[in-house]
Amino acid sequence: MGHGHSHGSSIPTGSAAAKNKGRLGWALGLTLAYMLAEVVGGLLTGSLALLADAAHMVTDAGGLALSLLAIHYAGKAATPSKSFGYMRFEILAALANAVVLLGVTAYILYEAYRRFIEPTEILGWPMMLVALVGLGVNLVSMKLLASGSSESLNIKGAYFEVFSDMLGSVGVIVAALVVMGTGWRWVDPLVGAGIGLFIVPRTWRLLNEAIHILLEGTPPGIDLAEVTNSLGDIPGVQRVYDLHVWTLTSGFDAMSAHLVVADVSKGVQIIRAARALMKERFGIEHVTLQIEDVQLAAEAPELRV
Repeated sequence: MGHGHSHGSSIPTGSAAAKNKGRLGWALGLTLAYMLAEVVGGLLTGSLALLADAAHMVTDAGGLALSLLAIHYAGKAATPSKSFGYMRFEILAALANAVVLLGVTAYILYEAYRRFIEPTEILGWPMMLVALVGLGVNLVSMKLLASGSSESLNIKGAYFEVFSDMLGSVGVIVAALVVMGTGWRWVDPLVGAGIGLFIVPRTWRLLNEAIHILLEGTPPGIDLAEVTNSLGDIPGVQRVYDLHVWTLTSGFDAMSAHLVVADVSKGVQIIRAARALMKERFGIEHVTLQIEDVQLAAEAPELRV
């Protein structure tokens, strides 16, 4: 009788987000530059719309800076008190980005309601010119972050920050054109409200994904029943229990399980087969397994399944 543990791979020193650190830095630089230009434009033209959008840009810049900070901490080595290092920091950053975006959206909707009731004076041409520059900046930033947004929740959060501001630029341009052509000042808050409502579903999905990871939820695409059956089909394995599959950070899933075997002397062979199975079929390399015989498994707490 015996039992053992095996880790299929060591804890990585980086993450999916780290590969996009340089692009994220460029996006932050462009955002800060345009934010300053928008503040200056708003002050010179007296456009409240531009100043309000500049406040939104401050939020975007803060979100991008937070994402960079998350990558920095995620790359720190593990310590005795933090055995997985700071890899979860990027998930916390994604959560913070989602919360901030929802807060900004709520403010946009409130401001749109206020302006719809009491329309403010809008200087069409200056507003449109600055918005056109902002549109170009946001499109470049989106291009920089597009590939990384599918690999990392942290980068996805930053991408949505830029995406939301791109929609803001488009909305400002459309509103400026309508106001210049018709004089309908109520179009400005109407477009703003539409932008806010458009952002909500995407931000909500990001929030749910981050919370799912923090709650140790099963990664998308992983069927626990299939994993259990696959491990149970390994020669010598009689039962699989206490199986857990979770995501530590974007691009790094982990798995642990207890395997009840007929002959514990073949434990090393079974562990190797299980590790190969998890890597090849499910793409999971960080694997922790405990080998048990029937007697030891019977002594396990009843809560284990």
